[in-house]
Amino acid sequence: MRTGNQTEELGPEEMHMKDQQTPLGSGFGRTTTAQLMADVQMQGKTVIVTGGYSGLGLETTRALALAGASVVVAARTPDKARSALAGIPGVEQAPLDLLDPASIDAFARWFLEGRRPLHALINSAGIMAPPLRRDASGNESQWSANHLGHFRLTTRLWPALRRAEGARVVSVSSRGHRIGGIDFDDPNFIRKPYDKWKAYGQAKTANALFAIALDVRGKADGVRAFSLHPGTILTDLLRDLTDEDLLAFGVQRSEVTARTTAGRSVDEGGGFKNPQQGAATSLWCATSKQLADRGGVYCEDVDIASRVPADHPGPEGVRPWAADPVLAERLWRLSEKATGVMLG
Repeated sequence: MRTGNQTEELGPEEMHMKDQQTPLGSGFGRTTTAQLMADVQMQGKTVIVTGGYSGLGLETTRALALAGASVVVAARTPDKARSALAGIPGVEQAPLDLLDPASIDAFARWFLEGRRPLHALINSAGIMAPPLRRDASGNESQWSANHLGHFRLTTRLWPALRRAEGARVVSVSSRGHRIGGIDFDDPNFIRKPYDKWKAYGQAKTANALFAIALDVRGKADGVRAFSLHPGTILTDLLRDLTDEDLLAFGVQRSEVTARTTAGRSVDEGGGFKNPQQGAATSLWCATSKQLADRGGVYCEDVDIASRVPADHPGPEGVRPWAADPVLAERLWRLSEKATGVMLG
């Protein structure tokens, strides 16, 4: 049996997935911005973006709306969302707290009552490396918000995704998945000491495995799923990091505060992307015809990422434990048990 970081010989379905996880040579790259949407027409399309009112989520919302989409922003802090979204056409918002199952169910009910097809669901909201916090059910907060909340939301919205007759679910993962795989026996740090970075890596691995398992279930109905690393971006996602954590990224808190307050970041001569660049891969996964016959893959820098070994020294690529269909199925079963929600 595989553990969170183990793989074994692949079967036919897994070999097909392995073949899919190969760069396309998309023609884009790490400096590509949301301008890749310039020729994309989204009139008549409806998209939900979780966390679509700050950082790269806001730039994702803006680009989709300018392309003609009707964008629903799922917001944990409605007042902040209302201010950030002012002036962007074709956007509506509704409250959603990914740590609260009742809030997720209420949001899904509200959307389904409108009988609208859902052409894309972009699971962009998330938290990174907070102190130990738990939801009302005792789930560790990163596992709960970044994975279980989006799992529940996606399954609740399934009728609307199927109704689109060609939909995409895009999960924002991270290169943080390389920290490690999923501890299937103790994902909530009940029996072991809490490590905020291991918890983050586990949740980001879950985002990638979720896309694999969801794509298997959805492709017959035209629902394809993708995961991605957006890039390293200075946004409000860093709010829980200590000064020491920030210095490890090569920045100081005053610098982060100035850039997030101004709503921008930098790319000149450094390793950071700005929010427009950070949104590009999400937008490409949600709309590109280059991905029309593919699904379940992990992407970065506006292309499908390379599959790399566990000991790969560089930051790029997807590690084995985040691209393993057997582990993806194991995660799906664990998620169903944890949430009590099943497709259909």
